[in-house]
Parts: sequence; C-alpha cells; structure tokens
Amino acid sequence: MNKVKLRSLIEQFFIEDIGERDVTTDLIFADNPRGEIVFLSKEAGVFCGEDIIKTGFHVLDSQIEIQLFVKDGDSIELGQQLAIVSGEVTALLKGERVVLNLVQRMSGIATLTRKAVETLDSSFTRICDTRKTTPGLRMLEKYAVRTGGGYNHRLGLYDGVMIKDNHISFAGSIRRAVELVRENVGHMVKIEVETESKEQVIEAVEAGADVIMFDNRTPNEIKELIKLVPPHIVTEASGGITLNNLATYRDSGVHYISLGFLTHSFKALDISVKVAVEK
Repeated sequence: MNKVKLRSLIEQFFIEDIGERDVTTDLIFADNPRGEIVFLSKEAGVFCGEDIIKTGFHVLDSQIEIQLFVKDGDSIELGQQLAIVSGEVTALLKGERVVLNLVQRMSGIATLTRKAVETLDSSFTRICDTRKTTPGLRMLEKYAVRTGGGYNHRLGLYDGVMIKDNHISFAGSIRRAVELVRENVGHMVKIEVETESKEQVIEAVEAGADVIMFDNRTPNEIKELIKLVPPHIVTEASGGITLNNLATYRDSGVHYISLGFLTHSFKALDISVKVAVEK
C-alpha cells in the first residue's frame, strides 16, 4: 500500500471529521492527560489495518505509542485484543472513530474474500475484485482483498483496457474496438474483452484479445466456450456469481473469477475501541 497516499487520505478523513476542532474532547480535556485505548475484536474474521492504526494516530501525534498484536491477514477470534494505543487523550479520542471505521471496513472485506477463496477451493482459478469500490477508498479496499487472499483486477480505467458491451455497441463490433485500441495503446497494456455469446468469444479470439471474460455464463457454458480460447489467452468469469454458487465454478477452467460483492456487499467486521482499565 502506498504510504504517502495513505497518509494523505487519512489527513483528509480527519479534516472532514474534526474540522476546526473536536468541541467535546477539547472542552473536557483541556489539560490533555495521557491515556490508553484497546482495539478488541467482537467477532471472528480476518484482520486488516496495521498501517491504518499506525499512520492514523501518528498523523495526529507522532509521539503516540502503538502495540500491535496481529498482522494483516491473521485470523482473529471473538474477544481478541488487537492493539493498544497510548498517548495524549485528545489525540486518542479524535483519531479513534476514523481509524476504527477503516479497520472494520478493511477487515470485513478481507474476511469475505477469505471466505470466497475457501469456498472456491481451487489451486488453479484465482478470485479477484472489480472496480465496484467506494470512491476514495479503492486503494484500501483492493489492499483488503489481497490481504484476504484474493487478487486485484485493474486498479482503474488507466491501467488496463476492458472492452465492455457498451463499448462494443458504440464501436460497432468487438473487432473494430480492439483494432482502435491496438492502434493507439502501448505494448505493455493488455486488452480484455467482455463476451456474452459463442459468436463474441470467437470474434474476440480472432481480434487478438489478451483476456476474454465470460459474462453471466453458467459453469457448463464456460466449459464449452473455453474450448474456443487458445491457451495463451487469459480467461475470466464474472456476473451472477455468489457465495452460494461459487463452488460450482471450481472446475470451469477459467483463470480468474471476478466478484464485485467483495467490495460492495461486505459486512464490516465488528471491532470496538475501549479505554484501557488499569488492573
């Protein structure tokens, strides 16, 4: 994860939340005592957020002390202590909600991704994400997918060509769309074509696509369509695939299965922050 970009993001999140000041905290703790807070897991899952905790609190106060007891990708259990953060109370209280929101979100995505990978249970086909991410949080959400054992599809519109149904409709054909891209793109950029029929798969192969996606096809349909694709072309399945039917794609033969629900339909992992009580 890009540390410079992460710090910039968190700074913007604090500007949004704190604004001019934290009225409650600043008025109650004008003398700014020191304190300690604990991150606790309230359910089992996969932890993701080491750098969020470290960077988040250090943006507010570089002197804050952080003890992390887990690493990104670790399985965590109900009631497990994840981290202890010590420092001036004002910084702890101003930072806890933003940091916690991000850690819960990223851990939820990592947990769902791990579940998808285990459900598919394939040594050949990889689970990957899509661009169906939250605006402003894509870097974090895609990192969470990797933490859960998945892979990233393109990061945005800028790093890979994906010719979808609307591109094809406007261009007139798959062949024409691929030709226009080939004429203007560098050799380092791959071209993926979304297909919805046998005819489109054949056209994409003949046009020289690097990656062919089977959109909204059943496992049995994919097994037949994949016979039309030469070995050097990467294949992907997407659309209509859920946790309930994911396992049925295990032997479909595709290289990747892209799942939008990893980043748009996850449940944040339940984690809390409590004031540490001296024994």
